[in-house]
Amino acid sequence: MSNPIVQAIKQICDEKQLSAEAVLETVESALAAAFRKDFGEKNQNVKVVFDPETGNMRAFDVKTVVEDELYDKYAKEEEERKKAAEEAAAAGVKPEEKKEAPTSPRPSPLAGEGGIAVNPDGTPVPEEPVFNPKLNLSLTQAREIKKDAVIGDELKLELEIPAAFGRMAAMTAKQVITQRLREAERNMVYNEMKGNEGQLVMGVVQRRDGRLVLVDLGRIAAIMPPEEQAPQENYEPGSRIKVFIKSVTLGIRGPQVVVSRASEEMVKKLFALEIPEVSSGTVVIHNVAREAGSRSKVSVSSAQANIDPIGSCIGQRGTRIQTIISELGGEKIDIIQYSEDAAKYIGMALAPAKVGSVELNEAEKIATVTVPADQLSLAIGRGGQNVRLASSLTGWKINILDSGAPAAPEAVAEAVPEEAAKEEETKKE
Repeated sequence: MSNPIVQAIKQICDEKQLSAEAVLETVESALAAAFRKDFGEKNQNVKVVFDPETGNMRAFDVKTVVEDELYDKYAKEEEERKKAAEEAAAAGVKPEEKKEAPTSPRPSPLAGEGGIAVNPDGTPVPEEPVFNPKLNLSLTQAREIKKDAVIGDELKLELEIPAAFGRMAAMTAKQVITQRLREAERNMVYNEMKGNEGQLVMGVVQRRDGRLVLVDLGRIAAIMPPEEQAPQENYEPGSRIKVFIKSVTLGIRGPQVVVSRASEEMVKKLFALEIPEVSSGTVVIHNVAREAGSRSKVSVSSAQANIDPIGSCIGQRGTRIQTIISELGGEKIDIIQYSEDAAKYIGMALAPAKVGSVELNEAEKIATVTVPADQLSLAIGRGGQNVRLASSLTGWKINILDSGAPAAPEAVAEAVPEEAAKEEETKKE
């Protein structure tokens, strides 16, 4: 029968989905904290090695060997401080509290952005090492313990464990274990979710929190902000949805995952998921322009001349594209043939409207498109949506002109922002 300690570690690993090494490291940190509480001294850097099979532990004071000059400088400063404290005590002045020696190199007085020390010319200033009695031993001191010690060596000085830990030390150990396990679990979840950043995953709508939607991804609840929600969708608790993991960050309260249903990247991922030619790279998606919940335009091309990129995306009797449309809640999708010829590309991007001619202003990247009178409203789209999406897809500002009245100002429609188009519609109403 295995040791109860080993069983306990295995149970924690199974419940928290942590590695045995991480749990053992946590136990050793807790035992080191308990040793410091009951038996430790101020300048000891206590590390504990614990054997879960036998339940035995060994404590060590771990020091790094540094130059004698650093120790001499430290000793001189300590002597001056002690002398100043004695003089202050003799004069009846209360001495200032002594600060603990820094555990990292002392920065230069000149500090640049982010606290990095820099010279006047902007080059980094070499950091000045400082002797810390808790972490360091001078070379001379080290050679009294180990004759062949050299600078940079790590010496482990074994410490005696005189008795069992007291109640306060046990409580300290318990707190350390709880805190370290929580941190280890958070880090593991963060690393797992960070690996899925930019991917499409399945989640379950948990609940609404104000305007936010919380989505359960298994080990963590992700948030979907209002701007990442599709306007026409109702996120009912318990419903299963595909979401795009937009960002993963590690905050004070642990990992924070932001997911999206409105991202253009979600359309790309759905195409790759449902269309084998896209996932294999035979059909390439160049650009996506999207107004979530309403309409998307996707420009595609084929790496092979015998493959029709548009037909591949639509599928037999539209089965492939209908699956994607259904996943997006009925959002319309226009599939556009990509072209290196900007004029041809812009003309196709305005589909379903039929375009007469396209004139390009390369310097200002403005395209003036002439369409037949009966195609004008179709080219502009409701609220300017069609021309706005075409402009976003191609990267050109597009002006639409009626071929029957090219000079009439009312026949000109520019690719305007969505807010301006909605405001114009409101005024007309």
